[in-house]
Amino acid sequence: MSQLTQCRPWLSREVENDTNWIRFLSEAAITDIDNALQHAKKTSKSLLSLTVDDFPLNGAGREEILAAYASTQQSWGFCLVKGFPVERYSVDDIKTLYWGLGLYAGVARTQNKQSHIITSVKDTGGQYKVKGGRGYNTNAGLDFHVDFCDVVSLLCIHPAKSGGTSLITSSLAIHDELKRTRPDLEAALHKPFYFSLQDAGSDEEPNIYPCPLYGVAQGYAAFRTNRKNITAAQEYFEDVPRLEDDQVEVLNWLDEMLKDPRFCYSMNIEKGDIQLLNNYTVVHSRTDFEDYEDEKRKRHLLRLWMTIPNSQPLPDTWRAAFKDTRAGAVRGGNRGKCITDEFIAYEKRQARYHGMHNIFSD
Repeated sequence: MSQLTQCRPWLSREVENDTNWIRFLSEAAITDIDNALQHAKKTSKSLLSLTVDDFPLNGAGREEILAAYASTQQSWGFCLVKGFPVERYSVDDIKTLYWGLGLYAGVARTQNKQSHIITSVKDTGGQYKVKGGRGYNTNAGLDFHVDFCDVVSLLCIHPAKSGGTSLITSSLAIHDELKRTRPDLEAALHKPFYFSLQDAGSDEEPNIYPCPLYGVAQGYAAFRTNRKNITAAQEYFEDVPRLEDDQVEVLNWLDEMLKDPRFCYSMNIEKGDIQLLNNYTVVHSRTDFEDYEDEKRKRHLLRLWMTIPNSQPLPDTWRAAFKDTRAGAVRGGNRGKCITDEFIAYEKRQARYHGMHNIFSD
């Protein structure tokens, strides 16, 4: 991938008027990806055992996927890749395809208590704003947040009957607005906010971590928020320092600004779309949704959390959260309770392939 570049702040009208963030898979790329799938299936390997040699992308497929990921580290900080032919494949084959593409992008992170590497974003009756609650297994509208990785990737297998609209906001633009209209709250962004891991961390780490909402490292700005998890840390952990008045005020201000239509862009993710977001410069949410009765038509997206070799450095004050703040490092993720030797081997192998720092399994 290319060397480090920087993303820029943007307003929703700019995104509306300039669609160069939309990319279409070429027929040549689709053919390359399908050929790679057929090769991978013949190996009979598990996802974690697959290597780039087992999923050989040597032409347009590789070029277009790498270009899509690279685009998240510059300009808008996000892109939408259209034309993934999900209707041709079983869900298991789609997972293999999706995972195979990720092998070329970087190192996937585990996402939950079960240490899943690919998460099905699907309403299975979960509850959102409860102790240990997560959003991906509910039909609830979500608080604006960022995920625990460099780039979050969502592949749409089936959209909802109605709702489930993706909402994205430039955290860089929001910070500019705060400096312009509420400079008195700037200092609050740099104070430590405690986040709950919602029991998704390993048994060896605390279930909370401190992290300022904003910081700069070597000229690269980074923003992190999740009101639900900050609230959970306050409610369920007595030893967590109480939020100060200016911290509460800045969270309330963010709640309003992140959804302000001047900044917030609404994006419909359609069947076969892959959305890629830079988690340090783009904050995301979704609206609640209504599903079809037919199980086969229910809203279903697949999610990957990726660390990538051309990622930006992070502030040193984020080390408790991400474990490693160096540019191009394997970092973040929810380690969970079920890390296997197979995952450790994958993590080492992928980090070596991409030339990434790796403190987790070295």
